Amino acid sequence: MNIYPTPVFLRRFSQGLFLCIFIVLFLHTDYQGQDEISGAVNLLFRVDPLIALASSLATRTVITLVLPAIFLLLSCLILGRWFCGWACPMGTLLDYVRPLLGKKPATIPAELPKLRYMLLLIILVGALFGLPLVGFFDPFAILVRGLSMALYPAFSMAIEKFFTLTYNHGPAWLNMLTEPAYQFLRATVLPFEQKIFTLALPAALMLGTLFLLEIFQRRFFCRYVCPLGALLALAARMAPWKISNRQPACTVCGKCNVLCRTGAIDKQGQVNSERCILCLDCLTGCPQHQFVFSRQHERAVLLAEGLSRRAFMGTTVSAIALPFLFAVRPLKRYPEPSLIRPPGALPEEEFLGRCVRCGECMQVCIGNALHPTFMEAGAEGIFTPRLIPRIGYCEYQCTLCGQVCPTGALKQLPPIKKQTVVIGLASIDRNRCLPYAKGVPCIVCEEHCPTPEKAIRLREVSILNEMGQVVRVKQPYVVDKLCIGCGICENKCPLPGHSAIVVTSAGETRHKRATDSNGYT
Repeated sequence: MNIYPTPVFLRRFSQGLFLCIFIVLFLHTDYQGQDEISGAVNLLFRVDPLIALASSLATRTVITLVLPAIFLLLSCLILGRWFCGWACPMGTLLDYVRPLLGKKPATIPAELPKLRYMLLLIILVGALFGLPLVGFFDPFAILVRGLSMALYPAFSMAIEKFFTLTYNHGPAWLNMLTEPAYQFLRATVLPFEQKIFTLALPAALMLGTLFLLEIFQRRFFCRYVCPLGALLALAARMAPWKISNRQPACTVCGKCNVLCRTGAIDKQGQVNSERCILCLDCLTGCPQHQFVFSRQHERAVLLAEGLSRRAFMGTTVSAIALPFLFAVRPLKRYPEPSLIRPPGALPEEEFLGRCVRCGECMQVCIGNALHPTFMEAGAEGIFTPRLIPRIGYCEYQCTLCGQVCPTGALKQLPPIKKQTVVIGLASIDRNRCLPYAKGVPCIVCEEHCPTPEKAIRLREVSILNEMGQVVRVKQPYVVDKLCIGCGICENKCPLPGHSAIVVTSAGETRHKRATDSNGYT
C-alpha cells in the first residue's frame, strides 16, 4: 500500500490551499473597524504578469506595486504553466464547477486557439497606444469583480434575509440555535454592512459566462480565451522542465486525451508545452505510465502557436488603430460632470491605463459610495470606480480605497493629505432647496459638512413662503475653496429623488499642476 501522496493529490491540495488563501484575502478586503487594511489583500493582482505588463505599457513607467509578478513569470520560464494547474483560483473554480454542468461533446474550430494570443496582442499593443483593455479579460479581474459586485452582496443579503425570517417567525428554540450561527457568520464571512452596486448584473453575467462555457469543453476559457494563460504559455515553451511521452513505447490508447483538461495531448500522445498546465493527470492516468516530468532540451519556437505572420500583423495593426478610433469623441474633451473619481485617483488618462477594474476599492468603501462606471468615461472606462453621492458619500477619515488598489491607480494617501484632496464641488439647486424654493427651514447639508471650516454656510434672510407669509430662514451656500466634494451633503439631503445640492467633478485636484510626489497641490 502506497502511503505517500500521489502527484495528483498534491496538486489538488495545492489548488485547495491557494483557493482558501484567495477567499481569506477577498474577505479581508472589507472595513475591519479601523482605517487600515492588514495584509496584502491585493496580492493576487500584484503577482499577475499580464496586469504588470499592460499597466506598465499604458503608463510607460515601471509600477513597483506589481513587481512581484516577475517571480511568477520567471517560475514559468523554468517549470512551465504550473500556476494555471496548481494555484490559479479561477482555474480551480472551473475544475470544481465542471462536474456539475455535465459533459457535452463539442467541435471546436481549428482557428479558435489563436484567440488567446490575439487577445494578448490587442491588450498589450492597445495599452501602449492608450486603450486599456486588460481589466475586461484578465481572469483575476473578472473573478474578483463578479464576486465583489454581485455574488458576495447577494450571498450576504440571502444570509441576512434567512436569519431575519427565522428570528421573526421561528420558534424560540430555533432562535437559540440560529443566533450563535449568525454571530459566527458576522464575525467571519459577512461584510461590515450590506452593499449594492450599479453594474452588479453585468459583472455577474461576465463571470457566469466563463463557467457556462465549461458545458462545451473542459477549461474552455483557459484553452481559448485567457490572455494571462497565453502569456504564461509563451514563457512555458522555453521551460526546460516539461511533461513528455516516452515514445515509441506508447500504444496510443487515447486515454490521455480524455484525461487532459486543456487539450495539451494530441492523438499520438505528444504533449504541447504551451497548453500543458502540469495537472499531472496523464502521469497517474496512463495505464502504461508513458508520461514523465523531466528536464528536456528542445529548441524554442519563436512564433505563437498557430498564429501566422499575417494574423500577427493584422492583430497588431488593429490594436494600434483602435485607440485612435476611441479617442475621436467629444467625451475626451468634455468629460461627464457626474463622473467623480475617488480621492487619490491619477489624472484620467493615466488612471484608465492603470485601473484593472477589479472592484476592490468599491468593496472596501465604508459608505458604499464607489460604484462601477458605465459609459460616463467611454467604453474603455466601464467598471472603473466612480463616486455616486446619492447612494453613499466619501468618509472624511477613510483612506481604504487607496490601500487596496493593486496598481496605484488610486494613490495611497495619509488621512491629512486625503482630507485636502478635492474630488468635486457641490452646488445648490435653488429651485429644489427648501429654504430657497418654499421658505421651509432646513440646515441638514450644513450640519453634515465634515470640513473643519464649514464648506457649506448659512445666511439668514426674509422671504415669502408658499402661504405668502414673510418668514426668516437660513439659506445654505457653498464656499467653493473649502468644498472637497465628499458628497455627504447630497447624500443626506432630505428631499426625495434628486437632491437639492449636487456634487460634480468640477475643480478636481488631480487636474491641477502637481507640486508634490503624489500629484496633488
